[in-house]
Amino acid sequence: MPEEARRRDGDHAVVIPIGTGGRPGRGSGSARPSSAARNLAPAARKAASSTPTSTPSSKPSARPASAAAGKKKTRAGSSDEKVVPPPADAEPTTADEAGQPSPSTGIPVGEWLAAAQDAAQEIFGADWERRLAELMAFVRRRLEGAYDVDDYGFDRELTERFFMAALRPIAEKWFRLEVRGLENIPAEGGALVVSNHSGTVPLDGLMTMLTVHDHAGRFLRPLGADLVFKLPLVSSLARKGGATLACTEDAERMLSGGELVGVWPEGFKGIGKPFSERYKLQRFGRGGFVSAALRTGVPIIPLSLVGAEEIYPLVGNVPSLARLLGVPYIPITPFFPWLGPLGMVPLPSKWILEFGEPIRTDAYAPGEAEDPMLVFNVTDQVRETIQHTLFDLLRERGSAFG
Repeated sequence: MPEEARRRDGDHAVVIPIGTGGRPGRGSGSARPSSAARNLAPAARKAASSTPTSTPSSKPSARPASAAAGKKKTRAGSSDEKVVPPPADAEPTTADEAGQPSPSTGIPVGEWLAAAQDAAQEIFGADWERRLAELMAFVRRRLEGAYDVDDYGFDRELTERFFMAALRPIAEKWFRLEVRGLENIPAEGGALVVSNHSGTVPLDGLMTMLTVHDHAGRFLRPLGADLVFKLPLVSSLARKGGATLACTEDAERMLSGGELVGVWPEGFKGIGKPFSERYKLQRFGRGGFVSAALRTGVPIIPLSLVGAEEIYPLVGNVPSLARLLGVPYIPITPFFPWLGPLGMVPLPSKWILEFGEPIRTDAYAPGEAEDPMLVFNVTDQVRETIQHTLFDLLRERGSAFG
């Protein structure tokens, strides 16, 4: 290496960017390297800039023999290739040398565990360890098939842990349920809860099930229409939630077994009636629910529910499309289908549920259930009780969204 180049560069190796003919640049023949060529050796830039610059008329120094020897071409992985260490005063080229976390090391395990603990406490509350253990045990039992269902497909654990937990915030925060007459629900034994039906979508049945579970400590077993058990996903969820087909045989079996059974005699005529006819009860069918109560001798508990009529105000219907799809009606509300899925969000009306005084049937002989006049009279008594209570609750409630 010439003496002049050694004095100028000191003990540092000179890095010459790739070019042609040993000149800087990318084959352009320019004495000044291009930006792309200068980026090939970022560690050497600072070392080169700290040395005295030569005049424009000076020529680039010749490549030192030692550097040329170190840059000699060898096969990949050959031990003959020499590695030139970076200058002592060069900038750090990795995150570890700069004092920052290296991408290879990642986030420390302790920080991961702390973040997971904070997330669990946010979701499950202060008692998150016990609740998380219960959830994991529940998942394990599900995967192993170690859970029970009754003869109707009712899954008690799934209903209590998930279905009720999902409905509870809607009932408490959105509909602001107010419940009255809980003392009329028997603590044990069979009983038949008969309610008015409304709301375009049968959310009133779900809210009634939640109310009975949370306030009376019992599971309400609803009787569902045929359409409920023809829908693929809905049928399975209804069975697991405790519902069964609305037939006399199943109703009598449940009542005789000491279950609390719920029925909505208006059916689709109740939930599908126009908004102009809200809170006007439709016909209660042929009184099949009364016959089941008379045969089993269980009390009939009338339930009056105010608030469901306003969640989806039904202002129209598409009968031709409903017949084509095999459904009772296609609802048209002020928001659906105009707003798409957003139109299916129920309006936050104020709900009041009042359980009336039980109507006893144990005074009748089981054979009297075949008497049509008796069945009609009891059915009419239940219907009139619910209707008068609805009018009283409406006057007391005032505004539906107050």
